[in-house]
Amino acid sequence: MQLNFIGHHAIASLSGRTLPVIDPSDGQPFDEIQRSDARDIDAAVRAARACFDGPWSALSAAERGRLLMALSRLVAEHADELAAMEQRDCGKPTAQARADAAALARYFEFYAGACDKLHGQTLPYQHGYSVLTWREPHGVTGHVIPWNYPMQIFGRSVGGALAAGNCCVVKPSEDACLSLLRVAQLAADVGFPAGCINIVTGHGHEVGDALARHPGVDHISFTGSPRVGTLIQQAAAERHCPVTLELGGKSPQILFADADLDAALPVVINAIVQNAGQTCSAGSRVLIEQAIYDTVLERLGEAFTQLRVGPAALDLDLGPLIRQSQQQRVWDFLSDAQASHIPAVAQGVVVDDAPESGFYQAPVLLADVPATHRLAQEEVFGPVLAAMPFRDEDHAVELANATRFGLVAGVWTQGGARQFRMARRVKSGQVFINHYGAGGGVELPFGGVKSSGHGREKGFEALYGFTTLKTVAVRHG
Repeated sequence: MQLNFIGHHAIASLSGRTLPVIDPSDGQPFDEIQRSDARDIDAAVRAARACFDGPWSALSAAERGRLLMALSRLVAEHADELAAMEQRDCGKPTAQARADAAALARYFEFYAGACDKLHGQTLPYQHGYSVLTWREPHGVTGHVIPWNYPMQIFGRSVGGALAAGNCCVVKPSEDACLSLLRVAQLAADVGFPAGCINIVTGHGHEVGDALARHPGVDHISFTGSPRVGTLIQQAAAERHCPVTLELGGKSPQILFADADLDAALPVVINAIVQNAGQTCSAGSRVLIEQAIYDTVLERLGEAFTQLRVGPAALDLDLGPLIRQSQQQRVWDFLSDAQASHIPAVAQGVVVDDAPESGFYQAPVLLADVPATHRLAQEEVFGPVLAAMPFRDEDHAVELANATRFGLVAGVWTQGGARQFRMARRVKSGQVFINHYGAGGGVELPFGGVKSSGHGREKGFEALYGFTTLKTVAVRHG
């Protein structure tokens, strides 16, 4: 049984209740976590506040950096252990789970080096004054981490908050807690003071809501759905608590007729099948210039038929979806496609030895998806790629911007002028030209516009969101 981690102690929930941990590969429970409530959140916030007011704020920025670097090294040493936890907890193929553990170590390494680089400014002002600004931590930050990339999102969110000098209370998804509980223990092992990192597990409506509403939390970072993001923002707004929200996307890959298809198509496929399509930045729409539409569909279709889905341990192209309700959600979208006579060009194969009780879905390529259909507008969060033709550059921009989301976009063209025109015209937090995702890009600010959220995580930019700016004006004559 897994316990909460509060103030360096493994603690059972005050309710005494637990939740099962399900292996998505076979649908069977294999462990238990705590079903916590507002009382457990209060204990964690109090522990974080005591740490912030005491030993954590007494450390210099350089000392914080040394602790983060030590944690990065220890995570790297335990990468296989963490990957195995993530694999069974989330259904990730081995290669993906190992990549996530490596990314977690890299986030801590990056933010370790950034700790003592966060500077204020001196400002020119009237004669007789000296004016400067300081970057100060918020204090206690709350982090609601989703189930699709728990280690990676913990690294980019908690890593940045710690580097800026905050203490953290983390509510992971009830579907993916195990690796984060272990990382918190590793942080204690390398010398982080008690209360610096606290993990409280449970349901979102019980624990996440309590975290967003707690008066002792000074900033909230949330990654998840727009619906829940709205609830988090409303709860935080009651006490004017700032929030950073990353709320998903319906990201387009835009292929012009001059695109290098040999380079583009493997990336387009990976961007929708990685993590079984359960990725906020998944390239779930492919917009194809009319002149190459049939050619691209044929080549994508051939590649899709070769994709294999199965238990995480087999390390195939895709593992299972996270839970049965997510599997049903994908099925509902595909049923809508069939009812709307949207053709399924090709799909992959679930291997024969995949347990029937697992949550599997073969990747599906859909063609001629109308721009107004929900398959072109809503986030499926599964391995479903919607193909749409466009006439010219203006039409491509219109289609790319025709959803309420704006997280990531990919543009594939050899035209230099067009590359920059598209980068400016597409409404998105990130635009990648002739590639997609930049291999995770720990250094690259990440976040969205419109319903994809606001604020930025990753990179140095995240440190500004995890701090508040203080202006100091000295009159000296």
